[in-house]
Amino acid sequence: MTTLPATMTAIAIPVPGGPEALVPETRPVPQPGPGEVLVKVAAAGVNRPDVLQRAGGYPPPKGASDIPGLEFSGEVVALGEGAGRFVLGDKVCALVAGGGYAEYAVVHETNALPVPAGVSMVEAAGIPETFFTVWSNVFDRGGLKSGETILIHGGTSGIGVTAIQLAKAFGARVLTTAGSDEKCAAATALGADVAINYRTQDFVAAVKEATGAKGAEVILDMVGGDYVQKNLDCVAADGRIVQIAFLNGSRVTADLRWLMLKRVTFTGSTLRIRDLAFKAALADALKAKVWPLIEAGTVKVVMDSTYPLAEASRAHARMETNAHIGKIVLTA
Repeated sequence: MTTLPATMTAIAIPVPGGPEALVPETRPVPQPGPGEVLVKVAAAGVNRPDVLQRAGGYPPPKGASDIPGLEFSGEVVALGEGAGRFVLGDKVCALVAGGGYAEYAVVHETNALPVPAGVSMVEAAGIPETFFTVWSNVFDRGGLKSGETILIHGGTSGIGVTAIQLAKAFGARVLTTAGSDEKCAAATALGADVAINYRTQDFVAAVKEATGAKGAEVILDMVGGDYVQKNLDCVAADGRIVQIAFLNGSRVTADLRWLMLKRVTFTGSTLRIRDLAFKAALADALKAKVWPLIEAGTVKVVMDSTYPLAEASRAHARMETNAHIGKIVLTA
């Protein structure tokens, strides 16, 4: 058995700020507790919540690591008491509430999944956060059904590229918004039926035109701000709007009569603070319903770029340009 080191390199945030606030530090290698596994990290996904945490706006939940990073892939190198789902050497990808930007990380075994066949370790690091989020919000909370129309904002974000592919795979018609013609073309290539450049088009009018004035049955939104009213304007009767972030602000003015007149369900959620059992149920659903699609190549992990762990600041700077298409991943 390989002897594990006592220390590791991790990315810390000594003082919140811009991308330069991410600083490599030497930290003790974490020890797996009951039901947990220790993973030698191969790669870690970069997500918007990491950016918010770095800026001081999204502190980790109580008991979670202060090291940023909500997802990673790697090899199981130690087992905590009672952990039995994996054996040493297994390749896994995992969802955590923090700790991914490091050479080693711990995760409860129920929140880890085997790396899908045919998927590289770097690609696998980009799966958990977006796939858990999309499954929970589009299919569980949003109740998307085959034959319905979904409007996905931010179609080339990590969430967007996952949502487009899963919605299509399960029989929905997909409309999406993106900020350039290049991004619209990328969204269409992933399966979107209609891609709307929100900088040059009125997406409300475009959605109404694409649906014969009916509107979209489900809307997945991470923008907030003035999009709240616009979503109400173009959601279908008995539709569901699912809010997962507020990039343009959470304090809004909107005419809520449409909630009543259209019988709209307006819901939302955040994943990081949910308990292990909730995330474990999502993991089981993904393994049963989505892993076969990934392994068949029907659904792909769309990669934008990779950066070495020590250059996490560059990865965050890339994300903040909003130019990326797909996942940004750190490699250990």
